[in-house]
Amino acid sequence: MHNLSLAVALGANLPSAVGGPRDTLLAVRPLLEQTIRDWSGQQPGFRWSPLMQTDPVGGPADQPNYVNAVLLVNGLEASPSATAALELLDQLHALERRYGRNRDREQRWGPRTLDLDLLFWGELRFEHPRLVLPHPRMHLRMFVLEPLLAAMQADCGDRGFTEWCL
Repeated sequence: MHNLSLAVALGANLPSAVGGPRDTLLAVRPLLEQTIRDWSGQQPGFRWSPLMQTDPVGGPADQPNYVNAVLLVNGLEASPSATAALELLDQLHALERRYGRNRDREQRWGPRTLDLDLLFWGELRFEHPRLVLPHPRMHLRMFVLEPLLAAMQADCGDRGFTEWCL
């Protein structure tokens, strides 16, 4: 069995204080890794997808394209729990705010400086007003699936994708 534990999707289509969306996603990478290390109290492995430019889905028709990526976190020893997932979500939202996102003033599916979504954590399944795991629309969003697949393929090594999936 593969030890894949957790996945976070990243996206941005507005500039932040560090530059354009691509600059933002590159700048947040080490901070996101440190956030996960601090949250978990562990030294998990990280596997990043390449950055991918994607069309916006929903929201205003005139918004700019997004830059998206996915982070896979391997080797977490703690058992997934709703409480811990919500704690991580709070820390992801704090990172979003650090890069200029204000969830209270934005349009649904509108442009943003940084979006961090927890996609799944092991076999954990739960519904909460702030978080549903696994992400309920993940399978419908190519801007999530393409980078997720790329990160999974990068994690295959000699095994090949089919063996990894099965």
